[in-house]
Amino acid sequence: MITQTVATTDYHTAGEPFRIVAEPPVPLPGDSVADRRARALTSAAAQELRQLLCSEPRGHADMYGGFLVPPDDDGAHLGVLFWHKDGFSTACGHGTIALGAWAVDTGLVAAPDDGAVDVVMDVPSGRVTARVHRAGGRTVGVDFVNVPSYVLARDLAVPTTRGTASATLTYGGAIYASVDATSLGLSVEPAAYADLITVGREIKHAIDAQGLAVHPTDPRLSGVYGTILFEEPDAGTGAGPGTGNGPGSPVRQRNVTVFADGQVDRSPCGSGTCARLAVLADDGRVGVGGPVLEHTSIVGSAFTGAVVGTTRVGDLPAVIPQVTGMAYRTGEHRFVVDAADTLVPGFVLR
Repeated sequence: MITQTVATTDYHTAGEPFRIVAEPPVPLPGDSVADRRARALTSAAAQELRQLLCSEPRGHADMYGGFLVPPDDDGAHLGVLFWHKDGFSTACGHGTIALGAWAVDTGLVAAPDDGAVDVVMDVPSGRVTARVHRAGGRTVGVDFVNVPSYVLARDLAVPTTRGTASATLTYGGAIYASVDATSLGLSVEPAAYADLITVGREIKHAIDAQGLAVHPTDPRLSGVYGTILFEEPDAGTGAGPGTGNGPGSPVRQRNVTVFADGQVDRSPCGSGTCARLAVLADDGRVGVGGPVLEHTSIVGSAFTGAVVGTTRVGDLPAVIPQVTGMAYRTGEHRFVVDAADTLVPGFVLR
């Protein structure tokens, strides 16, 4: 049982929580951040700490956070293991944005009063950058530049209780299945929350059961992490192809990302936005220099996604995506465990 006090600093990015543990009170060994994640998956101590902070009464079913660890080398400022109620994830864009703000807010990375500074991080999927923008001594925005993102498969027929879905499988630091919510008779709105979770789970489990979500170079990154259910409010209005309101205009989409085992991202999902950019670039709808993706969440918060470069991963064309958002500190905590508490590490109710 964990006996030490656990100190955290909490942020939210576009409504999605991110709980930062700067000094994890359990060992998280490994030769790299990716290796530390692999070991944490089988570490009783790491799992207990994760469960303690995610589960009620200290957390909730949709809690998210990260344990800071050393970076892979001196080229990065920090490393991080991302976690949620079901385990440790390979990527987290909203968490990267929050960590960029935190690193500057705490003075870990020196920043100008006016201008920008890069906070470089090693995460399980690779090295990413949070470019933190400042004005008048305050953080006013963060650009998250992710690992190369690309389409793995298209037009996958996936059975659901609402009919057969057509899914696109994309890597954006984690593997996502994208499905048009309206094709299943759903709208991305809070009133449809339970139905969106149900079908998101069904799509994830069906694709995983077929063994289709295979990362081309690193098996540790295989498997569907989340289902992105999206809709395009401006579709069918006579606008030009690839835009919301005409040639050169932003692509406007609303989405909900159902990840892990039914967890709902309140933000537009950072790595999920990168996955959507890869799909839209493959469709010729976004590209370097624009148009951009205006990505809205189920609660109405927004990210802006842009393609800032192109590359290849093996034989696959890929984009270098950038997601712009903002994170705000919501509190600081010192969690304790009473030795007589019979509900440690906690429980989860949805």
